Amino acid sequence: MSETTYRPEGQSFFVPALGSLYRSLDGLSELVLRIAVGALLIPHGLQKVGGFEGTAQFLASVGFVPGGFWAALLILVEIGGGLALVLGALTRPAAFAVFVFMLVAMWFHWSSGFFWTGGGWEYPALWAAAAFYFLIRGGGRYSVDRVLGREI
Repeated sequence: MSETTYRPEGQSFFVPALGSLYRSLDGLSELVLRIAVGALLIPHGLQKVGGFEGTAQFLASVGFVPGGFWAALLILVEIGGGLALVLGALTRPAAFAVFVFMLVAMWFHWSSGFFWTGGGWEYPALWAAAAFYFLIRGGGRYSVDRVLGREI
């Protein structure tokens, strides 16, 4: 990638030596973000496995019937999608599933306001934005998708 990836054409860095650092860490930064997003989703799914009945009842109470089906699907998205993102395997389908679920979560948290500390939509919005990034960009240089030479 050219240095212009990291700065608009015609502009220079305040510290010119940083251009080569940014270029050398390009693929690594994407890897770190992908692993963080995936790895942080997995515990949310595991938490729902432990409280499956409660999750199913909650989902049914807000209109996702049957609640057990939707709870299982949500667990699959968080654990399976999280693992897929960590590995960079089937990255786009996993990111799509996470993105859709987080948009739904934003909808349900909207009435609680913005801040996640009050149950608001801030947290699912961040997850949705991160998932959208991988939906569009794919798994990146250091991914199973890239090793296999195939991406959806």
